[in-house]
Amino acid sequence: MLSKALLRLGASAARHPWRVIAAWLVAATLAVLAAVAFGGRTADSMTAPGLDSQRAAELIERVGTGQEGMTAQVVVTPLDGGATFFDDGARTALTRLRAEVERLPHVLGTSDPAGALDAGGDTAVRGGLVSADGRIAVVRVQYPDQSRLSAEDLDALVDLGDRLRAELPLRIEMGGNLFYAFSEPAGGVSELIGLLAAAAILFLAFGSLVAAALPIGMAVFGLTVGVATMTVLAGVTEVPTFAPVLGSMVGLGVGIDYALFVLARHREYLACGLDPQAAAGRAVATAGRPVVFAGGTVVVSILGLAVANVPFMTVGGVAVSIVVLTMVLASVTLLPAFLGAAGPRLARAGRIGRALRTRKPGRLARRRDPAPGAAHAAGWRRWIGHVSRHPVPYAVGAAGLLLTATLPVLGLRVGLPDDGSLPHSRTERRAYDLVAEGFGPGTNGPLVIAADPAGDPGVLDRLVGAVAADPGIASVAPTHIDRATGIATLVVFPTTSPQDKATADTIARLRTDVLPTAIGHGPARAHVGGAAASLSDVGQRTSQRLPGFVAAVLAMSFLLLMLVFRSVVVPLKAVLLNLLSIGAAYGIMVAVFQWGWGGALIGLEATVPIVSFIPMFLFAILFGLSMDYEVFLLSRVREEYLRTGDNGTAIVEGVSRTARIITSAALIMVAVFLSFAVADDPSTKMFGLGLATAIFIDATVVRMVLVPATMTLLGRANWWLPKWLDRMLPCGPVGTDDTDAESTGGAPRPRLVDR
Repeated sequence: MLSKALLRLGASAARHPWRVIAAWLVAATLAVLAAVAFGGRTADSMTAPGLDSQRAAELIERVGTGQEGMTAQVVVTPLDGGATFFDDGARTALTRLRAEVERLPHVLGTSDPAGALDAGGDTAVRGGLVSADGRIAVVRVQYPDQSRLSAEDLDALVDLGDRLRAELPLRIEMGGNLFYAFSEPAGGVSELIGLLAAAAILFLAFGSLVAAALPIGMAVFGLTVGVATMTVLAGVTEVPTFAPVLGSMVGLGVGIDYALFVLARHREYLACGLDPQAAAGRAVATAGRPVVFAGGTVVVSILGLAVANVPFMTVGGVAVSIVVLTMVLASVTLLPAFLGAAGPRLARAGRIGRALRTRKPGRLARRRDPAPGAAHAAGWRRWIGHVSRHPVPYAVGAAGLLLTATLPVLGLRVGLPDDGSLPHSRTERRAYDLVAEGFGPGTNGPLVIAADPAGDPGVLDRLVGAVAADPGIASVAPTHIDRATGIATLVVFPTTSPQDKATADTIARLRTDVLPTAIGHGPARAHVGGAAASLSDVGQRTSQRLPGFVAAVLAMSFLLLMLVFRSVVVPLKAVLLNLLSIGAAYGIMVAVFQWGWGGALIGLEATVPIVSFIPMFLFAILFGLSMDYEVFLLSRVREEYLRTGDNGTAIVEGVSRTARIITSAALIMVAVFLSFAVADDPSTKMFGLGLATAIFIDATVVRMVLVPATMTLLGRANWWLPKWLDRMLPCGPVGTDDTDAESTGGAPRPRLVDR
């Protein structure tokens, strides 16, 4: 049985704490060394098999034009407000800048706006190199593919820009996917803020510095091993750039939460008189079991992202799952070792904690706390009792509130937040604004049309003419034709920005109308690629696969909870309530990011669409995380029901005895996630705010209002299980093994099945 195995594992770790701690130290050291020796850098390939943008990329790779590699752009304007690049002085400075950039390591080539001006001003303007008024010029820098580059290449470009700003009469700004690939995310500061906030909440919850330090220490160990393992994975396959930040975010949250659940049970057993080793074993056997089930749900939900058939999402899910699994393992091995090493000190709140809890300010309590959190439990007991006595208004009111918060989801629009959504303090944002000012917003998101004429000599002329005539296209750069293969690439600039819905409409129109009409019914083919097209395609695929993914996760969660709690109604209710909290979180994200409500509070300077892959990723993570509280709370309710046989008493006692821990755990998660919501990157903001909002709603409105209200209304039906289904399910649900036999004190174990 799982509980027996966890009991032995926890007790053994507590009896031999230094061996276990040493083993984790060795594991962390080896993981870090392996990351240094064999690890790789994260990279983004925002495409998927079968998409039109992927077919365009394959054609471009056959040609070998270099457009499949990394790019950067240096955007310049004269410091003298009256000067233009039509003037000799500004043009000379531009020529020197371009020459300096071209000498950087790994640069394959650059565009030459000054040379184009010398050849004819119209050529430079039409090629998107110099604005029509001559005030803004763009030097496009071509690098090889990302596997041959490193952060040193970005540093070299940035350092050159810093030096030339002091030497040339030019304002110099930079952008491009080189910055996106190698700019280090500001996760370290966010992680530190989250850890400090978690430490403060833990201290207030337990009133003990030792008790507060143990979950933090365990989470740091687990995060070190998990992220280092993720780095090793990046050396084998392409791990997306958001994975380390998301892994740190989720890892810190679940790691501290899992440790909190186990630590709270451990202190309860210490208060009952058990020795530290026995208390640790019992805590891992009881609270550790929900941790294993909850962690397993998180992992399975995230791995379910593979159904989208988008490789970077699948690999990102695997990377985040590694961190979660590491935290589960640490919770049942490293944490009980810490508990055993701490000994009986965890049974006491500590002088500061007792002072905070005493009823007479300024005087230290002289008596020992009767039980950890007893006063808090009494307050929650009164609240849950009140909700249970008025279940209908609370259930209707809470459900109505969440449904109202969900309504903005009807306006959800997925897309690609571009550099225009970054703060003005970033050079990428300033470069974006200069390009939009000089050439139009669509220049920041060019489309690349790859065409194979297949022997039809007139198809390219028809293609260029048809594309240029489309109302959504501002201009078409000169066509590049590969002599060996005959494949042509056209760089076209839309009239609208990359994140604008009109750009997605233009892409769709090119594919369904413009290109087929120009090509005709012959063997020639053409595909629309580029970053904007790739993100649009990925967004469409994830939107199409989202319903099936949601159905699969719901079915999996229902079956898992049915096995755990031997009930049909409890899992069904849990699934529906989790959907409510996640839907409300989605609605709030739409209101903040698309409508701009309160965006300034998290440093959002412009409205942006929701990143295409985030809704599916958030659903996977949030549904798994919400199961943490569901399993933890309902496990305690079921224990009380097995002990007393009374549904009302079980609800009040089970919810009230877990309310303080769930509230503390939720506050920790919210603090950790919100610390990431203030990052510069809009995607990180979305992950942070979405996770924080959903966890807050789930732990407050759902767990403390809807759960007791609906369970009261359902009564004994909560635990209904058809007789035929009871015979089919494997034995060993929560509350039916030897570990729980002691906690029931020999009381009868009620079971409600359809006879």
